Amino acid sequence: MKNKNICFIAILSFILAFFLIPTVFTGTGKASGEEINVYLDGKQLAFKNSPEIIDERTLVPLREIFESMDAVVVWDEKQQVVTATRGDDIVTLHIGTKSASKNGKAINLDVASQIVGSSTLVPLRFIGEAFGADVKWQKESSSVYINMQISDLPVLGSKEMLEELLKQVEVNNGIYSGLRIALTGSAPMEEAQAMKTADGAESAMDNADYSATNVQVQGVDEGDMVKTDGEYIYQVNNQRIVIAKAFPAQDMKLVHTIDLTSQPFTPMELYLDERFLVVIGASDHYYPMPRATMEKRIAPDIMPGHGYRNTVKAMIYNISDKKDIKLVREVELDGQYVSSRKIGTALYLVANKHINYYILEQGQELEKPMYRDTAKNDEYIDIDYENIRYFPGSVEPNYLLVAGLDLDQPNKQAEVSTFLGSGQNIYASLRNLYVAVTQYGFDNKTRIDNRSTLVYNFALNQGSVDYNGKGKVPGSLLNQFSMDEHNGYFRMATTVGDIWRTDEQTSKNNIYILDDALNVVGQVEDIAPGETIYSVRFMGDRGYMVTFKTVDPLFVIDLKDPEKPSILGALKIPGYSDYLHPYDENHIIGFGKDAVEVDNMAYYLGMKMAIFDVTDVNNPKEKFVEMIGDRGTESELLRNHKALLFSRDKNLLAFPVTVMEVTQSKDTSYKEVPPYGEFAFQGAYVYHIDTETGFKLKGKVTHLSNDDYLKAGRYWYDSNKNIARILYIGDTLYTLSNKLWKAHGLDKIDHKNTLEIPEVAPIRDTTYPIDELEQMNPDSKVETPTE
Repeated sequence: MKNKNICFIAILSFILAFFLIPTVFTGTGKASGEEINVYLDGKQLAFKNSPEIIDERTLVPLREIFESMDAVVVWDEKQQVVTATRGDDIVTLHIGTKSASKNGKAINLDVASQIVGSSTLVPLRFIGEAFGADVKWQKESSSVYINMQISDLPVLGSKEMLEELLKQVEVNNGIYSGLRIALTGSAPMEEAQAMKTADGAESAMDNADYSATNVQVQGVDEGDMVKTDGEYIYQVNNQRIVIAKAFPAQDMKLVHTIDLTSQPFTPMELYLDERFLVVIGASDHYYPMPRATMEKRIAPDIMPGHGYRNTVKAMIYNISDKKDIKLVREVELDGQYVSSRKIGTALYLVANKHINYYILEQGQELEKPMYRDTAKNDEYIDIDYENIRYFPGSVEPNYLLVAGLDLDQPNKQAEVSTFLGSGQNIYASLRNLYVAVTQYGFDNKTRIDNRSTLVYNFALNQGSVDYNGKGKVPGSLLNQFSMDEHNGYFRMATTVGDIWRTDEQTSKNNIYILDDALNVVGQVEDIAPGETIYSVRFMGDRGYMVTFKTVDPLFVIDLKDPEKPSILGALKIPGYSDYLHPYDENHIIGFGKDAVEVDNMAYYLGMKMAIFDVTDVNNPKEKFVEMIGDRGTESELLRNHKALLFSRDKNLLAFPVTVMEVTQSKDTSYKEVPPYGEFAFQGAYVYHIDTETGFKLKGKVTHLSNDDYLKAGRYWYDSNKNIARILYIGDTLYTLSNKLWKAHGLDKIDHKNTLEIPEVAPIRDTTYPIDELEQMNPDSKVETPTE
């Protein structure tokens, strides 16, 4: 009987344990069958026991994460205590309680730590508190993102620390390290152009029969002055956004205009998906300057002056109903626009804000950087010094602001990361953002230019932006095409030295390959001494580089082995290419200028297009060439690749161009320098292109009238009739200027329809009267967009 009772009790205990243990281990949260992914500095971690959600709190395995952070973990089974040591930090944790400590200071846990299987699970927030990591939970993807890199960057903490760091800024001939862009604001449009239609929200666009913005990376979009959804066209047009129903062409009509002429806002670029139109531009705010202290004031009785505060603003419109387009959100960053990217529904903005630290000598307070997101409220928010980090050894009088937001989460506030630094060119892949800036280090004694490029890496995840580390290479970049990410490596092309020198410090060109920690693992240096980079294109395991001084060498570079890149072949031809565009894996199109050498000096001529055959990588060939106009011919395509319309499937190539021609025989100028041509044409050149027959001009489209050409004289100007963009929808080609939109048949370039855009009202006067100061003050309220 006694044995039966014991058996019964044992069976009952087993049954109770069977039903109760899952309740203890899995709680009321996510079912144990669903996977929670954990990423540390962008790398996914593997666990013996998976993370779980218990009592609505995410619990993660302690040992695997801490050891991945290079911490030493010790388990005291008798005391049921875990001790982790990382550097000078010692963290202790008592299992089964909400008690923990760091360096003797108590840490309270939301949920008690517990042992599940063979792992100790702790609340997610504790991971960040233990060793200063930035920890984020992404509900949509059931993922945990832990960033240790940001924890390695020190914070400013106070204005005193900022002032102390600014004193360390070295001045070289009046140019500060990395500051030239921040002061001149030259980074915006032409240096920061790129990308193609995004996936996700724009997948419908990818499958439709219409063109999208010419881009660098498939799946990563960048703003342009024109966008289309295959039925409507949206255009930045003289302080307005013009929206017209463009397809079918015979029914083309204007349907809506967003008039921004009365606002202190200049639209620059657009993004578009099925629900939202994003307008990005520059805004300025007029505000009274703070008074200097009495002892620093030169003239105490003089009223304080007034100044501008520049911001970058994204205005987000809901375009679901074309008859009722509504502004639903605004996001604004302090400073000048560097660039932006859009991946699916995630939008990323980068801005520079210069720090005018000379006012410290006048006893004035430095401005804190600020931002505004109407998802929270319409107030400007100062970014405290505790939330600003700096890069030791790379201090600049400039703030770098990087913001991310998800358009599909209108109530979730944008994430803004702020650093004491700056940006000049950016490159974005689907998962990473790279911000590069040149550091100028001219040595007055040796007269040597020691320029270098800093690159900062940020992990991207559906609107989240996490700093991932930085790297440094010698020399300076040309533009965003000097950067590329491929198979976990980051490639950069730079130029060092000066082209005018003839000694060892003459210009030379380099390729650097960096690993995921941005350490250089491979390089090819000293390419084309005495020349400088004019264009670069990375394509998979190959790189193409064009340098120029008097001729145009096209270098083919093998990048298959990241640790041993090498030059495969080179082709030397007259002229140069400003932009290289892939045709297929064995052909690349170059757009640039022809050139002629006179007394060891190169003089550019008309525009030149070439198809390069790189099937034999050791012997690249210039297969086809097309010349347009004479000296003075220009195209926006040569400095902004988004001006190109290209479709290999349609054998279509088109771009805007201003053609100058030498109309009569004349003597050349001094020492046979070729003469400039006279104005002959402005509009679109449309070509048939393939690798069998090369370039065939299908037609030209202009918006200028015969009367305009008769009045033109020798030169032309930035007219509202100048064609700036070309796109197609179905079998119709559209050419757009600020004055006219024209539709032509894609096959024969026959005219179908013309839409005239009304003249814009006079642009606002930016000289604000004194009674408007309060209205334009950044601290004042702004009209809240419609919810």
